[in-house]
Amino acid sequence: MTDQAPAGADLSFEAALTRLESLVQRLESGQAPLEEAVALYEEGARLKALCEDRLKAAQLRVEKVVLGADGRPTGTAPADFGQ
Repeated sequence: MTDQAPAGADLSFEAALTRLESLVQRLESGQAPLEEAVALYEEGARLKALCEDRLKAAQLRVEKVVLGADGRPTGTAPADFGQ
């Protein structure tokens, strides 16, 4: 099957992204037998969802500085990402 552990919630964003990139390379090479390719695809789908969740969580933590009429910082507010 594969030479690395399957996607898990304990992976960091960077580790999940690195693993996802290696899966994509393996799939694109065309060298994986059908059953392995299906397993790689399934793991990739889980990793993609994990990365999206981690990005969303990070996005929610980002704040922007709010400036008063005098141009001085008055506090923070949730960042607006145009959504």
